Amino acid sequence: MRRLLPQTLPIWVLIIVIAGLLASQVTTLYIVARDRAASSDIVDYYRLNDRAFSVVQLMYSATPDERKRLATGIGNSSYAMTVSDRPAVSSAIAQDDQLAELEDILVGRLSKFGVTQALVRRDPASLMDHTPRGRAVDSDAGEVEKDLLALAAGFSRSDKLTASIQFADGQWLNFTEPIIPPGPVLSIDSLPLYTVMAGLVVITSAWSLRRLTAPYRVMERAVKRIGEDLKSAPIAETGSREIRAAAHAINTMQARLREYVEDREQLAAALAHDLRTPLTRMRLRLALLRNSKIRDDLARDLADIEMIARSVIDFATFEVTEEPAERIDFLSMVESVADDFEAANLEEASLRSRELICMARPVALKRCVTNLVQNAVTYGAKAHLSLHRSGNSIVLSIRDEGPGIPQAKLDAVFNPFVRLESSRSRETGGLGLGLTIARNIARGAGGEISLMNHPEGGLLTELRLPSA
Repeated sequence: MRRLLPQTLPIWVLIIVIAGLLASQVTTLYIVARDRAASSDIVDYYRLNDRAFSVVQLMYSATPDERKRLATGIGNSSYAMTVSDRPAVSSAIAQDDQLAELEDILVGRLSKFGVTQALVRRDPASLMDHTPRGRAVDSDAGEVEKDLLALAAGFSRSDKLTASIQFADGQWLNFTEPIIPPGPVLSIDSLPLYTVMAGLVVITSAWSLRRLTAPYRVMERAVKRIGEDLKSAPIAETGSREIRAAAHAINTMQARLREYVEDREQLAAALAHDLRTPLTRMRLRLALLRNSKIRDDLARDLADIEMIARSVIDFATFEVTEEPAERIDFLSMVESVADDFEAANLEEASLRSRELICMARPVALKRCVTNLVQNAVTYGAKAHLSLHRSGNSIVLSIRDEGPGIPQAKLDAVFNPFVRLESSRSRETGGLGLGLTIARNIARGAGGEISLMNHPEGGLLTELRLPSA
């Protein structure tokens, strides 16, 4: 269920806007429909009251027989009217409080014409099926005639108010008054307008949200870029006050992190560099000693210390070195690296050189590839290289013929100074910095390095770089 829910803030805000729009529209239509119904009822009661006054004023002084003739002449198919000895409304109890109040109003207003009682009842249209439905609309009729015929048809299909009014002599006047048919609040003619307005609101909201959240997407990409390359350019501090404050905080964090990392890199490089001077003096003094086993042991120890110092300097200074990124022919670079190793061979490329172009720092990227190939040759005897495209990425695959790496330690070997004793000892060289440096360079170029054990044996190393 959670997978079906939106995962981004703009979509959630857009859904809330649309939901609010629909809720407000439905509520507005409901209120308008209710108010129209209430207003229509008042108008219907007024029409019945006015009609009752006019007819009673005309008939109250007439004889019973004259009243019947007048009723026959006044009534029609839409406004039935009769005079009889019995009321058409048989119940003396009104259907609701409004009709009861209307009955009292009729009696109070018509009492001067000898009216003693008034009964009003609401009849649904289904009980008045005998009422004509109106004639068909002529195709040549004008707009006014069509509207009048449509209104007449609506009256014939609407509910009716039936009134029974008793004269002082006991005779009853019965007549019906059609209720004004309420027009639809949302008609077919108005539906396109509602749709267009709702569409404009949604489109405007989506555009506004995209404009509003654009700086946040920029900051998201900036933070991700900082994680890959601490030397990336700072983001622009533009936009609203909140966005400028957030951008300034990110730029300040990046600057402080960069200073922190560079200070420690410079410190490590300086310490390793300063070690070279006493090591050189110790080597010179060893040369003055006579040949002995102790001298040979000390010479080997000094060589190890020098190798450690050189590796630390390389690791600490490769990020400090300023080198601009360039467009690189990756195929040519891999060929030149493979030529430097007799145990490395590059499979014939199936892609043209111009299809393998990437953006990176040339010296750093060549060092990355060299470290990976040297790692495969040193610990896997041979390195088989191949290049191919995967979507928008360039993939360099390096497979060696060594014993591989335990599955649980495939990620650990990327950490600085991590060596697997079973295959990576001091005798074979290396301090566990080659893969660390290679991965840092790859990530700085927007790529990644992954290790896996090949099903047919050996370790498979993949370097992925974004294509330029």
